[in-house]
Amino acid sequence: MRVLHTSDWHVGRMFHGRDLLTDQEAVLGGLADLVTDERVDVVVVAGDLYDRAVPSGEAVSACTRILDRIRAAGARLVITPGNHDSAPRLGAFAGFAAAGGLHLCTRIAELDRPVLLDDVHGPVALYGIPYLEPEPARHSLGIDASGHGGVLTEAMRRVRADLAGRGDGVRSVVLAHAFVTGGAPSASERTISVGGVEQVPSAVFGGVDYVALGHLHGPQRLAEHLRYAGSPLAYSFSEARHHKSVWLVELDAHGLAGVERRRLPVPRPLATVSGTLSSLLGEPSHDGLVDKYLSVELTDRVRPTDALRRLQERFPHAVHVDWRPAGGTVAAPMRYSTTVRGRSDHDVACDFVEGCRGSEPTEGERALLREALAAVANEERAETAQQRGNTAA
Repeated sequence: MRVLHTSDWHVGRMFHGRDLLTDQEAVLGGLADLVTDERVDVVVVAGDLYDRAVPSGEAVSACTRILDRIRAAGARLVITPGNHDSAPRLGAFAGFAAAGGLHLCTRIAELDRPVLLDDVHGPVALYGIPYLEPEPARHSLGIDASGHGGVLTEAMRRVRADLAGRGDGVRSVVLAHAFVTGGAPSASERTISVGGVEQVPSAVFGGVDYVALGHLHGPQRLAEHLRYAGSPLAYSFSEARHHKSVWLVELDAHGLAGVERRRLPVPRPLATVSGTLSSLLGEPSHDGLVDKYLSVELTDRVRPTDALRRLQERFPHAVHVDWRPAGGTVAAPMRYSTTVRGRSDHDVACDFVEGCRGSEPTEGERALLREALAAVANEERAETAQQRGNTAA
């Protein structure tokens, strides 16, 4: 049997305000071609099919089209919810979907009831462990253990017990959404540390042929049978160097026969660049950044005005700007009492302007601040007089 291990689709996710649905559908819909070319029998999604518990109508429509393409290519699908998904919503009509080859494993009480699929060597049991938030999962499982390690240890105990009862020759695949010790995180994962340590020892997942992990967005191998597929697209600039991919897992009569990586296309690469605004806008050496999502670090001594809009005139996909002046850092914030004690409102306002952009206000700006503060003071006096009149009446 050939299993395509994917995870963390996050359909509907935005990237610094940019809609990624078109890119997501292009990459994920393309898995159908991989299914055909590699003779894939089943595609698994180890959590976070959607980016939100309540996905938009557009995200649901796009995801439906993607799943339809994969199913039409001949693969069955097994999906579990992650920490971004809503298990009850994802699992709605699961019984009907299974009849069409879409298996939604969303119930904690049924995590030890596998999807059974057959190949020429016999049955393969695919166990879908939905994301287990420690406290609710502890109550659902009826155990005293706490933390992710505790609930996943119990989940895997139940999986192994069920597997042992099925006799020899049944091969096994487990889908789990967790932060396993040894994995490398990125900036785009939502923390799953709730009421305890979030990491889970890899030894928890012993005793099965292959574990398809989800949650961490970089593809990685923790052991031959224990891997993260990662997200199909980059969702933060910390992933700019990732080679997005999926794992092609082969099971023979004896269990895991091999795992191969299949890289995914990159609709729009990510890049970071540093320099002054004038150099970035004028130097030809930056021409290669025009078609990339761009994160910019500006090194101007004075914070440029309207920097992102000006950058987007040359780099239409610039989406993020930081200001880090060359030769030093932005002044650390002062304590409140030190900032205002014995100083006029006008002095405090001028210091605020200087702290924000790295240069003192001009004489015109100082005059404007004086006028604004005078207007506020006049309004406060008028309100006080009105309140006194109302009290006297």
